[in-house]
Order: sequence, then structure tokens, then C-alpha cells
Amino acid sequence: MLTSAESGTGAPARGTGVPAATAATAAAGSALDAVRVPRRRQLAGLVIAVILLALAVSASLVVGSRSIPLGTVLDALLRPDLGLTDHTVVLDLRVPRTAIGLLAGLALGLAGALMQGITRNPLADPGLLGVNAGASLFVVAGIAWFGVTSALGYVWFAFAGAFVAAVIVYVVGSLGREGATPVKLALAGTALTASLTSLITIVLLSDSEAFDKYRFWSAGSLVARDLDSALQLAPFIAVGVLLCVLAGRMLNALALGDDLARGLGQNLVAARIVCAVAVVLLCGSATALAGPIVFVGLAVPHIARRFTGPDYRWILLYSAVLGPALLLAADVLGRVIAPPGEIEAGLIVAFLGAPMLIALVRRVKLAGL
Repeated sequence: MLTSAESGTGAPARGTGVPAATAATAAAGSALDAVRVPRRRQLAGLVIAVILLALAVSASLVVGSRSIPLGTVLDALLRPDLGLTDHTVVLDLRVPRTAIGLLAGLALGLAGALMQGITRNPLADPGLLGVNAGASLFVVAGIAWFGVTSALGYVWFAFAGAFVAAVIVYVVGSLGREGATPVKLALAGTALTASLTSLITIVLLSDSEAFDKYRFWSAGSLVARDLDSALQLAPFIAVGVLLCVLAGRMLNALALGDDLARGLGQNLVAARIVCAVAVVLLCGSATALAGPIVFVGLAVPHIARRFTGPDYRWILLYSAVLGPALLLAADVLGRVIAPPGEIEAGLIVAFLGAPMLIALVRRVKLAGL
């Protein structure tokens, strides 16, 4: 980031009476201009992302243990006949699976971008910072102690768990003189995830029935969820998306540092509350729908930045498209690599995301290291 001496904005603010906000705006503009990506490249990348999403949706509807031609799939969607087996497979199995992949991928992609922006941590992810683990623990409690079995029932426990985990990680990561640095947040999230995973194991080992219900959900799968679950949770995700629309400019200001953000007139507390509420809604809904899927929120924003630069309005838009594309592609891949069985999408994403995490750790210089 440019200093006042380097940018030429600091001295005029003191010596000529130029308002501090004007100096901050000039400094922010200089910093963003230095890394701004041409609009043509941003639009071209977005078109490519939309095409990839369309291909992933098409593959999700066509590919499976039962081979169904694309024409038959279109016919089932436009002129359904439940007397035909292929139409029944498309409408009762693949359409709900695709809808859940779209919603969960959208929520996870946006949540990852928000968390990286608000913490200024390139390794922030709902899974890595303990938010998914918190949601999972509370869902397990709901299954074991309250007999919850539906996605709408899961979501309230998932919201509570995600909120509690996010608060704990931020409070622990904020201890000390330096405040909430990326390294401290990552370490706090890792420690909390390990602790909560142990608690989950203890609860499940003491309740075999809860373990049977939990083990399939915990793998992160789009299977065996119905369309009603997606429709019930869609409003929560919609509210999270609306908050993301409001958060774009806020994250751009926060990325410049707290002092410059204040100089630009940004209310830091309001910005963090908006982002935190959006993260809880998005992570809780995605976890209730598809289980604790990791790495989607980590990978997608980094892919987006290659086309968007640091502008979070574009990063969030890209993440909303690339998140579901990645999750659906992983789900389709899981259907074809181990026939006649399947591998859950969450396992495929984790397998692909681990090398990316290693690469990021090697390439990104984190504060405090």
C-alpha cells in the first residue's frame, strides 16, 4: 500500500487544508489504479464462467449411472411424463441434486469471498476457520438430542453453530497487541476445528442412531436431498446474497486498511456486522443442505481474482457463478470415476482443494510470518 509520502496525498492534507477524506480517497484511487484489471478482461472472464456453469448444470442433468440423452432431459423438463422412467429419474433425482448443488455452491463461494475480504486473510474459508465445524456440531446436537431430520430443522442449528464458531475465532484471533491478524485467525480456526471435531466424535460415539444419520450427511453430498429442502432454504441464501450486494464496496474499503477505510467514511463496525450476518446465513444454509463441504470457499475467490483484480464487487459476482460450477463439476466427477457407485462431491472437492491450499501457503506471504 502507498504511503502518504509516496502518493503525494499526505502533505497537502496537512499543509493546504484539504480534508482528510479527500486525501484518503486519492490514496485509495492510486492503490486501486495500480492493480486494476481492464473491464474487457473482467467481462470476458465472466462470460467464460457463465458458460462453465451452464456446462456443469447440463452435465449434472445428463450424466449418471443411467445414461439419458440431452434431448430426453430437455423433454422431461419441458413436457414431463412421469410414466417414463427417464423423465422420473431427471425430475425426482437429478433436478433436486442440481438445484442443491447450485444453491450450496453459490453460498459457499460467496461466503469464502466475504471471509477473505473481512479478515484480509487469503486462506480464509468456512471450513478452515471453523465455521463449518461449528455448524456441524450444532447439527449433530440437533440430530442426537432433538431428533431433527429435515434440512429446515438443520438450518437453525447450523446458523447458531456458525455464529458461535465465528465469534470464538474472531475473539481468540483478536487477542494480543496486533489484533486479528491473518495468521492468528487461521491458527484459531484450525484449533477450534480440531476441538469441535473431537466433540462431534464424542456425541456420535454415544448415540449410534445419530451416527447413522450423520455419517452420510457429513461427507458433503448432494444425494438424497429433495427439492423441498432447496426451496425451504433458498430464502435464507437469497438474504445472504442481498447482503453480499451491499458488502462489495465495504470490502473494497476494508481491503485498504482500517485507517483509509475510516477516511473514506466507512463505518467499520457496520461493515463487519453485515458481512458476518451474510457469512452465517450462507454457511449455515449450505451446511444444512449439503453437509460440511470445504475448499469451495477457498478456491473460488482466488480463481476469480485472476480475472477481476482486487475489486470485491467483481470477486463476489464471479464467486456466485464459479462456486456452483465447481461443486456441480465435482459431483459429476464423483459419479463417473467409481461406477457403479459414487464418490460424494465433498470428498472430490477436498481432494482437489488440498493441493491448492499447499500452493497458496507456498506463494502467499502472510502477515506475521
